[in-house]
Amino acid sequence: MMPIVLLTLSNVFMTVAWYGHLRFKDSPLHWVILISWGIAFFEYCLQVPANRMGYGPYSAAQLKTIQEVISLSVFSLFSVLYLKEKLSLHQLGGFALIALGAYLVFRK
Repeated sequence: MMPIVLLTLSNVFMTVAWYGHLRFKDSPLHWVILISWGIAFFEYCLQVPANRMGYGPYSAAQLKTIQEVISLSVFSLFSVLYLKEKLSLHQLGGFALIALGAYLVFRK
C-alpha cells in the first residue's frame, strides 16, 4: 500500500510542477522552469522510493500502470479544481479506456 500512497503524493507534486504555472502566464519562463524543477525534486524523492518498495510485489509494468492511472486521476482533479476546466465526455471516455488497459495489465 505504501508504494501507492507515495506514487499518489509524487503525482501531486509533478502535476503542480508541470501545470501549476499555467495560471501565471505573465511569469518569466526561466523562473517557471526553475520553480518547476524545484517542485519536481520532491516528486523524485517520493517516486524513487515508491518504485523501489513496489518492485517485487508489483512488476515494473504494473508499477508504471499504477502510476499512470494515479497520474490521470490527480490531473483530472487538478484540472477541474485548480485550472477550472471541465472534463468532456470524450476525455472521460479516453480515461476509461486507459483504465480498461490497466485492468488488462493486472489480469491474471
